[in-house]
Amino acid sequence: MAAAISLAKELNDMHALVLALYEAGILGHFEDNPAEVECLASDLIELSTRQNFATWLPGGAILRGWARSASGDTAEGISWIEDGIRDYRAIGSMLDMPFLLALKAQALHLADRTSEALEVIREAEALAERFEQRCWCAELHRLRGVFLATLGADETQIEASFGEAIRIAREQKSVSLEKRAEASLAEYRKRKADR
Repeated sequence: MAAAISLAKELNDMHALVLALYEAGILGHFEDNPAEVECLASDLIELSTRQNFATWLPGGAILRGWARSASGDTAEGISWIEDGIRDYRAIGSMLDMPFLLALKAQALHLADRTSEALEVIREAEALAERFEQRCWCAELHRLRGVFLATLGADETQIEASFGEAIRIAREQKSVSLEKRAEASLAEYRKRKADR
């Protein structure tokens, strides 16, 4: 991603640069690197504002909100995310909405609002089905499993959520999402055994 950002700057291609910054922010999220995501979101917001890229500005706000939440400032982070989602909907864009809602759900979970986070996951899943945007379904099922485990839900529901995440990731040949779901399942089972 650093090479893509560098090349876009070298070519002075602002459209390529804004896309590279956004995708790098998503990757930073999956690497659980809030400091990197915060930096990329700042650059994304600044560039989008300067170039009047209204489509990308909400994504920058949402990424910033996730970074702030993951860094411990959940109130400010959730506010950034909610504003970004509102603006994203206002421009009529829905393509990444399941992923962006997953970021909101994670922030709510970090703020000890896990029941609300589950509601957001349900909304994200409904949108993924409605718009046939299924690339995030494995992650949504994984998050459902994490949230259900936090709430002390029925073991079969928790295992089923993780199992579905793994199945979907394998079906989509997404090694990273498969490993992420497997790690979450292993962590859940370890905690259960420790109890």
